[in-house]
Amino acid sequence: MITPGAIKSEDEHQRDICSAGRWLLERGFIVATDGNISVRLDSNRILTSPTGICKGRMDPEELVIVDLDGRKVRGTRAASSEIAMHLLIYRRRPDVNSVCHAHPPVATGFAAAGLALDRALLSEVVITLGAIPLAPYGTPGTHELPDALEPLVENYDSILLANHGVVTCGPDLLTACYRMETTEHFARVSLVTELLGKQVLLSGDHVKKLLASRARHGLPSAPGNAPLPVAAENLATGDKVVTLTQEELASLIDDAVRNDRTRR
Repeated sequence: MITPGAIKSEDEHQRDICSAGRWLLERGFIVATDGNISVRLDSNRILTSPTGICKGRMDPEELVIVDLDGRKVRGTRAASSEIAMHLLIYRRRPDVNSVCHAHPPVATGFAAAGLALDRALLSEVVITLGAIPLAPYGTPGTHELPDALEPLVENYDSILLANHGVVTCGPDLLTACYRMETTEHFARVSLVTELLGKQVLLSGDHVKKLLASRARHGLPSAPGNAPLPVAAENLATGDKVVTLTQEELASLIDDAVRNDRTRR
C-alpha cells in the first residue's frame, strides 16, 4: 500500500515502487516492459525500476539505486534506459521526490497527435495541474528526451511526450501516480468533448480564481511564469492556435513572396 507524506525506509520505498508498477499495469497505463518509476531516497540517491522487465511484475530486489549523475550505486540489473529524464527532473525540482513515466492510451493518443492538454476544461485539473503541455519528440533512451523536457519541467507536474507517453512528478510516489491518473482522465473527457463537437471552456477569470484556490487544497502556488490554461475568450473567435517551426514559417514567407511576384 502506497502511503503519502511518511518518512519511509528503503525497503518501504522498494515495495511502494513495485505496488505502483502493478497499479499502472492493472489500469492499462503500461504494457509489456513499458514505463519507469523512481523515488528520491536522499540528496544523492535515486531508487528506480530496472530496464527490460514488466513494471507490474517486479520484485523489490530487482530495483536499482543510482546517483544524480546516473551511476549505479547498487543493484544487479541495469537502471531504466530513461533514467536521464528522471534525473533532470530531480535536479531542477527540489520539491519532487518521485517521477512516473507511463503510456496511458488516451493521453498518449493526444501526444501522438501533437496536441497538448492545455485547455481550461475541468476545474479540478486547472487547480491540480494547471495546463499539461506537450514536449517535442526526443528519442527515448538518449539525451534528446531530457533536452526536450528541460524548458518545461520547472513549471509543470505532468507533461505529454510527443509520440511517446506521459511523465508526471510529485512530492511522493502516490501523488505522482495520482497525477498520471488525472492526466488520463482529463484526456478521456477532452476526447469525449471532441467527439461531441463542442467544448465549453472556463473563462480567464474562472481560471485565475481556481489557481488562487490552490492553497485551500494544500497545494503550492502555481509557478508565476507558467502559461495559463487556454480559456474561453482565447477561442471565442473560433480560431485555432497554429504553431510553426522557423523553417516552416520561412517557407510560407518565400511562397508568399513568389506568388506576389507572379501576380505582378
